[in-house]
Amino acid sequence: MTHDHLGKFLPLAKAPINFFMTVRDIAFWIRCARADSRLDALRLSLGSAAAFDELYAGVNDPFGAELPQYRYQRRKYDSLLSMLPQQPYPRVLDIGCGLGSLTRKLAPFAQHTLGSDISAAAIEQARKLSKAHPNIVYSQQDMLDEGTQESPFDLIVLADTLYYIDPLTPARLKCIARNLCTKLAPGGLLLLVNHYFFGIDKASRGTRAIHDSFLSSPGFGHVAEYRRAFFLATLLRRTDA
Repeated sequence: MTHDHLGKFLPLAKAPINFFMTVRDIAFWIRCARADSRLDALRLSLGSAAAFDELYAGVNDPFGAELPQYRYQRRKYDSLLSMLPQQPYPRVLDIGCGLGSLTRKLAPFAQHTLGSDISAAAIEQARKLSKAHPNIVYSQQDMLDEGTQESPFDLIVLADTLYYIDPLTPARLKCIARNLCTKLAPGGLLLLVNHYFFGIDKASRGTRAIHDSFLSSPGFGHVAEYRRAFFLATLLRRTDA
């Protein structure tokens, strides 16, 4: 069950009109599936970080996030902005930023934006693509499990990242949720986003389990949940500080 509470706050940006795919976006999903298949093969011999490096080094924009012929991902990111309250965001963290497509969309609404990814190759390309955004800094590190020396964040976005963790056990999920909660300032927001298709398929059931784990994690309060075309977004607030 989903709960949209846009009436409780003014959105950060307008939601895109007629949000859905074009025929060309079928090729986008095929491209993503091929990238994931290639990544799975690479991870068997290289490990996660090196596998992502090899993927980004071997194919220009392997997931098609920046390719102009595909509109789904751009509109998805625009939709995510509309799910955030209109309020100051001094410090924003985008975890698993890849080439920084969503990071650059967040940057105009923040004083300081940090994009992090485990792939050095992705971070190198993201920096080149973000030269026009002086308030963006990129860092090659795992922000899910590591302790942080950073100042607390007012907003953390964790989009399309957790299902690349293998194995993603309930205990690991709880640990990640606790760690991210400590990275938030008091009252800070976490936007959690994952694929969601028909509810009963394996991917959707996995996403539901991820979001339920965060919802039940101490320190987080539920703000809103949104089910859109092929993804589920949950907005949480830190309430324990």
